[in-house]
Amino acid sequence: MPEAPAPDPVRATFVAILQQLNRAESRNEGAGLEQALLLDDLEKTLRRFWAVDEEKVKLPLALGLLVRNGLVRAELGSPAGAAAARARYRITPEGKQFLVGALEKTDRIA
Repeated sequence: MPEAPAPDPVRATFVAILQQLNRAESRNEGAGLEQALLLDDLEKTLRRFWAVDEEKVKLPLALGLLVRNGLVRAELGSPAGAAAARARYRITPEGKQFLVGALEKTDRIA
């Protein structure tokens, strides 16, 4: 049986980011800003993710690529009483579509 190719760290990080954003949106449905995450939140959640932990991928760079490609939307907004607005990130419908496709692909048996 041939050995499976090593997973692509960038693609795996994209999927991990999209999973976290999708989870936040689902968990906080109807809660507005709570459906989006700050970069700090993502870094905290994914600090032990293998590609980030092994420094194969820089999380801010991967997140920026997702924003640039329309899979994630950056929103400027601050909760009441906050001094400065910081970007919050939310998965887009295109990001959900990519996530579903990526998860279906990894669940298939060759």
